[in-house]
Amino acid sequence: MTRADEIARSRRRSAPAESDAEGGSGFPESPRRFLSRAGFGPLRFLFGGGEAAESRPPQTASAKLPNVLARALSGVELPAMPHVTEDGSLKDSLPSDGRAGRALRSLRRRSASGEPAWLLPFVLGAVLLLSVLPLARLAGAGLSGLVVGEAARLIFEPATFAALRNTLVTATGGMVVSLLLGSLFAFAVALTDVRGKLILSFAFMLPMMIPPQVTALAWVEMSGPASPLLKTLGLAPPLGSPQPLYSLSGIALLLGVQHAPLVFLALKAGLAASPRDGIEAARLAGAGPFRVFRDIVLPLATPGLIAGGAIAFVSGIGNFGIPGILGIPAGIETLPTLIFSRLASFGAATFGEIALISTLIAVISAGGLLVQQRALSGRDYRLIGHSGARAAFSLGRWRIAVETLLSAVLALVLVAPLLALIASSLVPAYGVPLNFKTMSLSAYGEILFRQSITLTALKNSLFLASTAALGLLAVTVPAAYLMTRRKGALANLIAILIEIPYALPGIVLAVAFILTFVAPLPFIGVSLYGTIWIILAAYFSSFLAVSLKPVMSAFMQMDPSLEEAARLAGAGFSRRMRDVLLPLIAPAAGASVILVFLIAANELTVSALLWSAGTQTLGVAIFNLDDSGSSDLASALSVLVVLLVIALMAALEFFAKYLPEGVLPWRN
Repeated sequence: MTRADEIARSRRRSAPAESDAEGGSGFPESPRRFLSRAGFGPLRFLFGGGEAAESRPPQTASAKLPNVLARALSGVELPAMPHVTEDGSLKDSLPSDGRAGRALRSLRRRSASGEPAWLLPFVLGAVLLLSVLPLARLAGAGLSGLVVGEAARLIFEPATFAALRNTLVTATGGMVVSLLLGSLFAFAVALTDVRGKLILSFAFMLPMMIPPQVTALAWVEMSGPASPLLKTLGLAPPLGSPQPLYSLSGIALLLGVQHAPLVFLALKAGLAASPRDGIEAARLAGAGPFRVFRDIVLPLATPGLIAGGAIAFVSGIGNFGIPGILGIPAGIETLPTLIFSRLASFGAATFGEIALISTLIAVISAGGLLVQQRALSGRDYRLIGHSGARAAFSLGRWRIAVETLLSAVLALVLVAPLLALIASSLVPAYGVPLNFKTMSLSAYGEILFRQSITLTALKNSLFLASTAALGLLAVTVPAAYLMTRRKGALANLIAILIEIPYALPGIVLAVAFILTFVAPLPFIGVSLYGTIWIILAAYFSSFLAVSLKPVMSAFMQMDPSLEEAARLAGAGFSRRMRDVLLPLIAPAAGASVILVFLIAANELTVSALLWSAGTQTLGVAIFNLDDSGSSDLASALSVLVVLLVIALMAALEFFAKYLPEGVLPWRN
């Protein structure tokens, strides 16, 4: 027998004794207990672990390891686990109670999930600064007016009461027009087999993207006895005839045209998702198309109709561009134009008065939304079945007639006003017919090369729109990341606070920022009022929700395992954001930039109250040019603005296949 055989035989004889001395397996403790103490708690389930196993008393007989492994581990002393208790759980070195202990434990949990400690304070600080602070200042001013009794005196003044009545009449009339136009296009696009649905949706969305003051100016140029287009066609009314749009009905009509896309979007989304099973079952039961529409489609469309009508009403309450162009020349004041006139005639009580009127607008807007909630609260709209994009109604021989009707409506509300706007920009003065002798491009040369005011307005709008569009990404990307990673009341509260400034009329938000920043800022003693920076701050607040939606959609459609893999590989938050998250959300972020730029470049309602000499924007310049009688210059600048809107919308449509679903409003 060799020496090696004697050593092996002696080891086999001594192995059982050592095994019994250590617990019967040659291992100093059970594998489950060892893995738990080493920090590999999930692997306990491989050894019969889990919550049930943890609750059982420890067994004296442990499962035996294979002989080879037992011999290899025999006599090995495992180091003590200073961060693990005897039962296998992590030791908590933090205080067991108290605010500091809870805060540190929460911080440790967030660090373990990869969320940096600065993220939540940064998002909360931005939301408080852009939303809570201005609105709280406005609410405080409104409440102080109620306390001192100024509200009742101001509301029952003849001018305020007339403006309130005109506002309600025009907003209600505009809501009716919006419901008629929006529901017509929504039902046709979502439920029928008309052709060119994308083109119809794109064209119908244009009036909402075009600034309201441009819409009003285009319609004024299209109608009336001095219309260059009607004069050219020989259809102009006789001289001395009144302008039909300078009336409450004219304001209501254009408010309806401007806000009809809102009804279209709200209704089309619900109709596209409605199940087709009920419609097919009704047809098989012998119901005709009218019966199916009345008993099946219309009840399903009711939520969208109510929501769209409420949004159109609230938008009409705060619209300034259309009542400003049509109402001021006719002596018709609404609440937004009343605020504008009170601020123009500045006095000792101006800030208090506009704060009260703005609070009144906010209350009416909130009342409209509450009526919507009340109308929907007692209804149950539960959809059962499979939704599909297949048309529910085949028009057959009526398809050409329906397509002709839709094209005629678009020609009336979109094409004809734009042609009138172009014709007015090519003639030397308002009322001159367009022909080869009177046609001239001098208005475009004037506003692009010689008018310093329009050049300044163009530079300001480009600066404000681009800065707001790019700068908001610094807030919306962290906010979207936080809101998709955190679920619960805090995320919902942040979403509501972000949505409120966008939901409020722009005139109310402008007054809130005036009240907030009219006094010098603390510590530095500088006031933002009268500078371009207060307009930029108001844009940040107003368009925060617009910038957030595409980025939020991209984060929600992203697989969380991608970031989790990078985190487990040791990548920090900045590295994960730079190498994993930002490349994936880049298309949505680009769409966010274009959408914000598109809206901000043409904005009037907010900047109408915040601008001063040298800080006017394109919207303000168009309004002032028309008010001063330079209709050819106002029309030329409006044509350029419309071309900019169409170009940006076309760019978004070109990149639509790279964007998350739901980013572009004219697409399903």
